[in-house]
Amino acid sequence: MNILGISCFYHDSAACLVKDGHIAAAAQEERFTRKKQDAGFPKKSIAYCLKEGDIGVKDIDIVAFYDKPFLKFERMLQSYVAYAPAGFSSYLKAMQVWLKEKLWIPHVIEKQLGYSGKIIFTEHHQSHAASAFFPSPFDEAAFLTVDGVGEWATTSYGVGRGNTLAMQGEIHFPHSLGLLYSALTYYTGFKVNSGEYKVMGLAPYGEPKYVQTIYDHLVDVKEDGSFHLNMEYFNYGAGLTMTNEKFHALFGGPPREPETLLTQKEMDIARSVQVVAEEIMLKIARHVQKETGQKFLCLAGGVALNCVANGRILREGPFDDIWIQPAAGDAGGALGAALFAWYAYHGAVREPVSTMDRQEGSYLGPSFDDKAVLSFLKRHGIPYTKIDDDKKLFDQVADYLANECVIGWFQGRMEFGPRALGNRSIVGDPRSKNMQKVMNLKIKFRESFRPFAPSVLYEHTSEYFDIDRPSPYMLLTADVREDKRRMMTEEEQRLWGIDKLNIVRSEIPAVTHIDYSARLQTVHKETNPRYHGLLTAFYEKTGCPVVVNTSFNVRGEPIICSPEDAYKCFMRTEIDYLVLGNYILDKKEQPVFAEDKDWREEYGLD
Repeated sequence: MNILGISCFYHDSAACLVKDGHIAAAAQEERFTRKKQDAGFPKKSIAYCLKEGDIGVKDIDIVAFYDKPFLKFERMLQSYVAYAPAGFSSYLKAMQVWLKEKLWIPHVIEKQLGYSGKIIFTEHHQSHAASAFFPSPFDEAAFLTVDGVGEWATTSYGVGRGNTLAMQGEIHFPHSLGLLYSALTYYTGFKVNSGEYKVMGLAPYGEPKYVQTIYDHLVDVKEDGSFHLNMEYFNYGAGLTMTNEKFHALFGGPPREPETLLTQKEMDIARSVQVVAEEIMLKIARHVQKETGQKFLCLAGGVALNCVANGRILREGPFDDIWIQPAAGDAGGALGAALFAWYAYHGAVREPVSTMDRQEGSYLGPSFDDKAVLSFLKRHGIPYTKIDDDKKLFDQVADYLANECVIGWFQGRMEFGPRALGNRSIVGDPRSKNMQKVMNLKIKFRESFRPFAPSVLYEHTSEYFDIDRPSPYMLLTADVREDKRRMMTEEEQRLWGIDKLNIVRSEIPAVTHIDYSARLQTVHKETNPRYHGLLTAFYEKTGCPVVVNTSFNVRGEPIICSPEDAYKCFMRTEIDYLVLGNYILDKKEQPVFAEDKDWREEYGLD
């Protein structure tokens, strides 16, 4: 049975193909259209999934859509009625989109794909729950999904057993932890639905000065983790912004204008909302365990991308272990919908897992073999060196890394989800005290405070980090071990805010955040032998089993997909070497890059 999962029309559209229960392919539309968080119908992602699965539209048995549009429409209408006459301009704007396409999903699917077979609609949080539990390694587990909003639910929990999901509780719109976090994201001058991770990264530079203000005025939290927002301070119920004048007065002024200088106030607000989010998530997790009696927890929804909160649930929560969907946001809804159709709707038996989990590293996107790479290089007259022997290739690249060069690393299948996990990555030497600054300002073109993640050989994880289990999807934080840290001077300890940025804190300063934490990825030979091979070569040369890993893109653009995307990013930045499969490109040997040149390539994906 071939099941196509689709999520679209809100943000981060995606498609997934499940063949007889196996996740054959999954990808976000933005990777093909090059439009950040593309919300359009995922036509290119679907074309890729069908190509990867070697099937046509006629071979699809079920299309599963990730939410129920009419329920969402009902919630929107009731919200506008509740706030009327306020929000009329927002209502008119929304109606144009809803009446044009969002209410007519079967018609859109038939028109875009030429498909007229069975279509099922899962509820939004069912899709998240399915994406959390069904790919997990657990036969039975509690699930917790937390995001902005689906149809009505913003938080839900229950139990997954075998091929079933049983919901046990929900919190409904407008009361939303995701939207509370997004409101503070908006207020601190970052973009909603993409800037939340910036707030999380900014938080350690601040002090939790506004925690009590948030509790006193914005959110009432009970001991079981249930919460109620004071909507007098928010505008998202029916308006076009997240916050209102009462909110602004509470925090002493209007929102920060995007791209203006960050102040200590924004850092303190970031720290405060992060603390509140962590405390609420911990309370909810404890309540879920008490109600379900389960030993394991699976997480999904946009808030599950908050790796700091995840780390606290793992360390301080009541569960023996947790598993987090790597594509925890709306893109993962396509995967969840397809898996729900296979297990819960079709009734297929969920076989015991034989590997780390059923997502197998989340390497589910397109790949480009050496033949495709060579064809691209020759067509454009690009100088290169090829090293056929993998061990020699890894040794050569490890030498570059040890000499503080920055490498664009393009290998195998593209990752599904917002994190680059060693196939579409920019990598560097974590021992370099300059690496974070160089990568942020000269390569990523992003804010200097943003931390980078370490990729570490799984077998050496505990030598550098205080964690005793895998973290393959970069969704947990752990502290750098004390014996790897550097003692700060009294003068350094007195520094505040962004002045803390350039202090060397450990043997791996490029990946050690200012609170000694790191958002780590453990690298496993079973799921990514080539990336594991590179890290092994670097370890053999330097004694360090860690590299800096950041996504292969620049600020404002999606992670790269094709060799063409990789070369563009390579030439527009100060990356020193680009490694495409077994081909090495040296920046010093490249011809002048023509921005206006027609670089479009088909690759069979259009």
